[in-house]
Amino acid sequence: MTGTLSHPVAQERVYRRQRLAAALRLFARYGFDEGAGGHITARDPGDPDRFWINPFAVHFGHIRASDLLLVDADGTVVEGDGRVNPAGFAIHSQIHHARPDVVAVAHAHSTYGRAFATLGVPLAPITQDACAFHGDHAVFDGFDGVVLESEEGRRIAERLGTGKAVILRNHGLLTVGGSVQEAAWWFITMDSSCRVQLLAQAAGTPVPVAPEAAEATARTMGTPEMGRLNFRPLYADIVRAEPDLLD
Repeated sequence: MTGTLSHPVAQERVYRRQRLAAALRLFARYGFDEGAGGHITARDPGDPDRFWINPFAVHFGHIRASDLLLVDADGTVVEGDGRVNPAGFAIHSQIHHARPDVVAVAHAHSTYGRAFATLGVPLAPITQDACAFHGDHAVFDGFDGVVLESEEGRRIAERLGTGKAVILRNHGLLTVGGSVQEAAWWFITMDSSCRVQLLAQAAGTPVPVAPEAAEATARTMGTPEMGRLNFRPLYADIVRAEPDLLD
């Protein structure tokens, strides 16, 4: 099917796959990989009911664009070699279904994201960067073990709502975006913001940004354009350092 699509669609497919591979390499660089856990997906531009995902139990740092798997709505691999992480499909398929505006979904077991998730509270607007999530993320407090059922994925998608991120209590972070670049950047900066808040709380009582200022900052720092802009230098750097990811 993919070989019969129009040229612009084929170009967009290559574009998304290369940035998805780059995002996975960046996650490895940031230490977000944890054994076989973690996954990032990108909706296929030719068939919105299918998405690209990293193969199960392959290190993020080894992923190339050609290694990615195309999965249909039933979880069947229709292009590529490898298996799909069952938890990855259970979560991502439901979010892609519930949010047609979302192109990419990112979830990984980052250290600071997991630590912060144990608190069961939203990220506080205590820094300019954290304000990107002000009023635009939620906490999912229904942890019942490893997510292997579509119903659990549906509940996560429901809790995410129209936001850009959800903190999965006792689990970690999940972010979404209208592009791979956005979803990846929101995850990177959210994990960093979790680290800052944990450090600040360990040192004392953080002073939050005033609500009006937090809202104004969110309108600048939390836009799709800002997500893509911040991902751009990271993409350029990882491609220069590891050009094989584009293969």
